[in-house]
Amino acid sequence: RTSVKESARLRLREFDVGAKFSHLPLPKASVLLPLLVRGGRLHLLLTVRAMQLRRSPGQVCFPGGKSEIIDKDEIDTALREAKEEVGLQPEKVEVICRLVPGIDKMKNLVTPVVGFIDDTFQAIPNPDEVSDVFVVPLEYFVKPLNYNSFPYKTSSGYSGKMHCFTYDDHEHKRSFKIWGLTAHFAVFLALVIFGKRPTFEVDYDLDNLISSSENNFMSLYASLCEGKESKL
Repeated sequence: RTSVKESARLRLREFDVGAKFSHLPLPKASVLLPLLVRGGRLHLLLTVRAMQLRRSPGQVCFPGGKSEIIDKDEIDTALREAKEEVGLQPEKVEVICRLVPGIDKMKNLVTPVVGFIDDTFQAIPNPDEVSDVFVVPLEYFVKPLNYNSFPYKTSSGYSGKMHCFTYDDHEHKRSFKIWGLTAHFAVFLALVIFGKRPTFEVDYDLDNLISSSENNFMSLYASLCEGKESKL
């Protein structure tokens, strides 16, 4: 019987986009989606942005940030940022793949990099950037207890569905709200690994998840380009 980790690895490798979207002329950013196994179940590590940050203070996100000149590629960016934010050493991450990117509200091309970390990892949050670190069972992003969604439309006219999860963390005795691009990546990761229908509606054709996710992304990107042209 293949282990939880091994079957996740195999599924993820099928969805690896590599550098397929790296050429797009947008500012680059990356996030690390750190997976770990606890009690035989996959979990995702997430952070809470420090309250003094100018952008999205107090919001839940993955470790990550903008690309810098020293970064070789999106993987380098994600690993460097994770080290800076939570003290995760790059050699302690088993990088598996890059998934279809997203575009954030600052018009950055954000690449999700998926990697396994050890379940014993103890985060050392950088207080300038991170106020909290917690883990959520990955299955929560296909079978949530507390979920809602709302339609959204970008300024360039692209419309989609925004996922919003509330996760009650008994360890921290508090609730975390996970939404926006972070929720988008978490849902897609769970769909890829579990290959089953979620208990809520998604914007994908679940029978053709690879092509459907790439088509969705390219529609978003095209609407952004058209929006730019119409402003000229």
